[in-house]
Amino acid sequence: QVQLVESGGGSVQAGGSLRLSCAASGYTYSSDCKGWFRQAPGKEREGVAAIYTGGGNTYYADSVKGRFTISQDNAKNTLYLQMNSLKPEDTAMYYCAAEPICGGTRYGWISPKDFRYWGQGTQVTVSS
Repeated sequence: QVQLVESGGGSVQAGGSLRLSCAASGYTYSSDCKGWFRQAPGKEREGVAAIYTGGGNTYYADSVKGRFTISQDNAKNTLYLQMNSLKPEDTAMYYCAAEPICGGTRYGWISPKDFRYWGQGTQVTVSS
């Protein structure tokens, strides 16, 4: 049974940093895709960052480029999202996701439709 468990969310002031973690269990695929998504109240879930582990390629939404970094520790089977220079508009529930058979993600598309497994989310709140 695949489980993804996020942690690391919290409340910070604008300009601050957070690092989100996503620990995977029951999931051992190589050359897969993983991603981070967020959803603010009343808005659709949007892709933030993704990684194609087969080639180490990373992809980011324009709104977070230069501020967020996605990475993976294979030994720990854990995905990370380092978030710097946080803005109030980054406030949302953040979810990690994983997909063993990469679809459009492999080419830079970060869509919730392309991911099969999801975590329960961790809240990030950025105050001005």
